[in-house]
Amino acid sequence: MPIHLVPQPVHTVPAQGQSGADSLGGDAYAYGQVVDDEPATPRFAGLRLVHAALRRDLARLPNALRLLQPDEDDKGEALLRHWNFITAMLTCHHEQQDTRLWPIVRRFAPELRLLLNWLEDDHHNLDHSFTRVTTLVRIASRDTGSAWPVAYAMEDLAARLETHLRIEERQLLPRMERVIADGSRLGGLGELLDLLRLADGPGVADALAWLLEGVEPALVERLLAECDDDVARNWPHWHATYQRCTSPLWGPVDGPVGGAGSGTGAGYGLGPGPGFGGLGSVAD
Repeated sequence: MPIHLVPQPVHTVPAQGQSGADSLGGDAYAYGQVVDDEPATPRFAGLRLVHAALRRDLARLPNALRLLQPDEDDKGEALLRHWNFITAMLTCHHEQQDTRLWPIVRRFAPELRLLLNWLEDDHHNLDHSFTRVTTLVRIASRDTGSAWPVAYAMEDLAARLETHLRIEERQLLPRMERVIADGSRLGGLGELLDLLRLADGPGVADALAWLLEGVEPALVERLLAECDDDVARNWPHWHATYQRCTSPLWGPVDGPVGGAGSGTGAGYGLGPGPGFGGLGSVAD
């Protein structure tokens, strides 16, 4: 990415004051601030969880494809379902950024407009690249003779995505912390789950199990505390179903939440919302 697209000077945050009984005197709020306490979870947890899950799965999918045997039709179908799932999650992630986050950042940090324009263009390019690789994965899931070249294509795409994610994390998220206040739901896990409920894509249960794989149990509890009661109540069942459905693909899961080699939410129909695997629901 050309360096001139990355703004260098640090600007002060546009603020909006409060008046009346709830005023904090001369203090000013950044966009969306509702409290001045320290956040219970990392800032922009929804974005960061998506980034971590994409990195995790794009690191292990190529090798899983290389190890696919000619008589493992079920595993080939599972790999294809999983690829389709992460592609759908990436699309939803890009929509969250382009339609909800970037307009606010543009308004309150206009010096970032060139960078945001580049990121939006790259979102479209990445979406098209994932669509092209999907065609290759569909072939390789049925013809193991093509698995190795398709695995290399996955790795090339993962390297390209890594560049994009690093630019967001190193150049944009620090600025967003000054524009979007601590108490805002923007970029958080709750907002992401709300968007998934409205979208024609992965279900909330599938997405949540995928996002929280490998996360420390204490942090999982804090993240669930920010979700609605239905999510918190159903989480143990969703997580157990997730582990059961993904163990044939990635191996058994060690630990209370998941670790290396544990499963991914490849559209397994864990709960309300469209699933891709037809492997049951929370009622099963």
